[in-house]
This record gives sequence, structure tokens and C-alpha cells, in this order.
Amino acid sequence: MYRWRKTSSEERKDILAWRQRLHRPLHSPHHIDSGKRHYLLSASCFEHAAHIGHSLCRMNSFAEQWLDVLNQHSTGLAAWVLLPNHYHAVVCSDEVLPLLAALGKLHGRTSFLWNGEEQSRGRQVWYRAVETVMKSPEHYWASLNYVHHNPVKHGYVNKWEDWPWSSAADFLCDMGRKQARHFWETYPIDRYGQGWDEPDL
Repeated sequence: MYRWRKTSSEERKDILAWRQRLHRPLHSPHHIDSGKRHYLLSASCFEHAAHIGHSLCRMNSFAEQWLDVLNQHSTGLAAWVLLPNHYHAVVCSDEVLPLLAALGKLHGRTSFLWNGEEQSRGRQVWYRAVETVMKSPEHYWASLNYVHHNPVKHGYVNKWEDWPWSSAADFLCDMGRKQARHFWETYPIDRYGQGWDEPDL
């Protein structure tokens, strides 16, 4: 599995240069717009194999294609993270089904390309993308924390901003560390999904 900590200084320079070229402002304010729906989108490679992280070039190329799809088929991209074998994004969307369909097409294109590159025709690369609607502001903020903390959770880096394939660095710059820490402490991910994100009955 690809590990950021094992990259050379030259590889890190290339990755950071790519991140600077890709720089995209966050496309939605950091709050829930009551008139729109926010979703956590997630997908993983089949059996969690690190197909995305096969190489730095592949990680960068897939990140660009994936972010293009998210931006084209949503009205706001609040948080995202790409890891060697899965991804997560919090998006605002009026119609999530076309977005899921576009992600399915991206999965199909990349499966065909990567299987050709690795002479593995017929191999299943992706498990389907799934969506979870944000049920409350608490659910939304905990989801942003979950997304940005994912590389730390999986042991790739020690700090959010050190993982280049993530919106965390821009989020911290935009939000400010003091406010980001407040939301981290107020909406910790150890309670993620444990009742508080259920709809009112």
C-alpha cells in the first residue's frame, strides 16, 4: 500500500506542486443550508486493495478526475479526502442520483484503464459508491471531522494538513485553527453515528 511517509523529498515536491496547481476554493459555506441536502459520499476499492494508490501519478490523476465529477454534479464541495483504497466527500446536491451515476462511470473508466495497465482484465476494482444524507448540523460537522481525520486514522500522517489528497489544509486555512479545534472538540468522531445523527421522531 502506498505510504506518504515513505516518499522521497523529490516525490513530495512533485505532490505538493500538484496540490498547488489543483488549488480549489471550498465551494460551499461552512454551515447547513436548510433548503439544500448535504451528503457524505464514500466508495472503496474492492476488498480494500490499494488500486488508487498504485502510483503517485495514479493518485494525482484520479484525484483530478474525481474532483471534477464532484464539482460538476454538486452545488458545493465542503470536504474531501482520497486515500490509496477509498475516498470520502461531503457535498451539497439537489439531485444525488446523477452524481452517483457519474461516479459509477468514473469507476468504470478507471477500472478499464488500470486493469489494462496491470494486465488484469476482468478484475473487479471498485465497490459501489454510497451516500448518507446529513440529518442535522451535528451530523454534518462530525462528518467533516471524520473526512479530514481519515488519513490520521489510517496511519498515513500525524496531522490533517500533512496529507496532500484532502481539503483539510484549505479547511484549516479558511476556518482558522481555533475554530476548527472548537468543532473537533464539539463534534468528536468517537460518537460518530451513535444516535445523535438520527432524525427526530
